[in-house]
Amino acid sequence: MSTEQQTSIPPFEAFMNKMLIPILFAIGTALFWGCYGPTIGNAQTPRVDGRPLLPPDGWTPFKPYVFIGIAYLVIAVVGGLVMMKVKGDSFSFTGAHFPTMKWGFLAGTLGAAGALCLTTAMMTSRGNALLVMPIVFGGAVSVTAIVSVIRLHDFSNVSPLLWIGMVVTVAGVVTVAMNTPHGHGPAKPKPDAAVEASPAASTETAESNDPGSDEESVG
Repeated sequence: MSTEQQTSIPPFEAFMNKMLIPILFAIGTALFWGCYGPTIGNAQTPRVDGRPLLPPDGWTPFKPYVFIGIAYLVIAVVGGLVMMKVKGDSFSFTGAHFPTMKWGFLAGTLGAAGALCLTTAMMTSRGNALLVMPIVFGGAVSVTAIVSVIRLHDFSNVSPLLWIGMVVTVAGVVTVAMNTPHGHGPAKPKPDAAVEASPAASTETAESNDPGSDEESVG
């Protein structure tokens, strides 16, 4: 038996070995981005009578968005530079390396715009991740498919199942949005204590302001 036959790997196992790391990182992306919406929903401005509190007492979606950018700066820039050094990458972004800067900046711009849209959606929906996140992920899958079809339409045939899947995705997003539980605003506090205290306070005020009571006390 030859050495190639002894060391041959079944096709399915070879496929899994090749795709395992991309699959794991894709799952990690889904986990992180899936938690992104509910997390940023905690940064929404307080509400008074169901209306968001505006500055200066409240804040706009741009305030948490600043710290989203800081997190990107710390993790992406510092972490990216460190990993470039560890992997022996060059720090040149010109010449043959220019596409890394051009497309990286464009992708970062799209990501930042998406983060702003998602932050605003979460702020204005009272942190309703069950409504916002299915639209985000379902829409992202559909947009990715459409962009891929436009880019590769000359090199590949589009299966009709793609369009069926997109219709099913849209139907799923609409179904989730229509059946999402919507929270009610906090109930207004009952003014029982104020009502009970007001007669006594008004009586004391009337007595203190009654000139006849002062004359009786003097007499």
